[in-house]
Amino acid sequence: MAQVPISAIVLAGGAGRRMGGQDKGLVKFHDLPLVAYVLARILPQVDEILISANRNLDDYRALGYPVVIDALDGFQGPLAGVLAGLHAAHHEWVLTVPCDTPQLPADLVQQLAAPLLRGHAEIVVASAGGRTHPAIMICARRLADDLGKYLAGGGRAVHAWQARHRTATIEFPDAAAFINVNQPEDLSGRLN
Repeated sequence: MAQVPISAIVLAGGAGRRMGGQDKGLVKFHDLPLVAYVLARILPQVDEILISANRNLDDYRALGYPVVIDALDGFQGPLAGVLAGLHAAHHEWVLTVPCDTPQLPADLVQQLAAPLLRGHAEIVVASAGGRTHPAIMICARRLADDLGKYLAGGGRAVHAWQARHRTATIEFPDAAAFINVNQPEDLSGRLN
């Protein structure tokens, strides 16, 4: 775990359009839902886990973690789930990860938390292989009010909201750790 308590929000509230409307977190990979792999990766790294979901709520609750629901209707994007999680989290620092990234690094929180502990950032975002992963971040819970205003004003882009704050990026060496499952063929062709 990091040197400060960290809450985590697993973002599982999307519409799954590229997966034919399937709930991506519940799509099976080797007999387990994708979200189970994400939970296993982050469990040793954080002090609290919340799942942000908008459907199949009983299936997510059965995983044993509190489920939060977007305050905004109609699948408004990952920031709506982040906002719901920030309001429900018990710790000042909050990790967010998508439910479809089953190979996250074992040192994700340790690496992302370093700039926070030095007071250099309010948000720290993961990057790998020259690509930034805006939905994989640690941010300050106190940013919830600003995020609510951003969403109320029609903002939806994660990177644009992050740019409003002191943001740092941490480069990870293994791009494969950040592969996300967007289409059914990703389950067989891109994951280890």
